[in-house]
Amino acid sequence: MKESSGFFEVEMFAAEVDSKDHPYAAQFREMLENVAKEYKCALISFEVHEGTVTFSFDSDELNAEIIEILKESA
Repeated sequence: MKESSGFFEVEMFAAEVDSKDHPYAAQFREMLENVAKEYKCALISFEVHEGTVTFSFDSDELNAEIIEILKESA
C-alpha cells in the first residue's frame, strides 16, 4: 500500500459527533470508501474528534481532485 501524501481535516459535524462509530461519521466514512473504490485506491486513515474529521487516501490523483473542489468552494 502506498503512503498518504497528506491529510484532510474538515469540520463536518457538531462537537457531539466524537467517534468514528457515530452513525453520521460512519455514513461519511462509507461515502469516502465508495469514492476510493471509484479511484481504485484506499481510504488509509479516518478519525473523528469533536465533529472534525481527518482522513487520507493513498491516491495523489484523488487528493488533487479534492483540493480542486475545496478551492472552487472557497
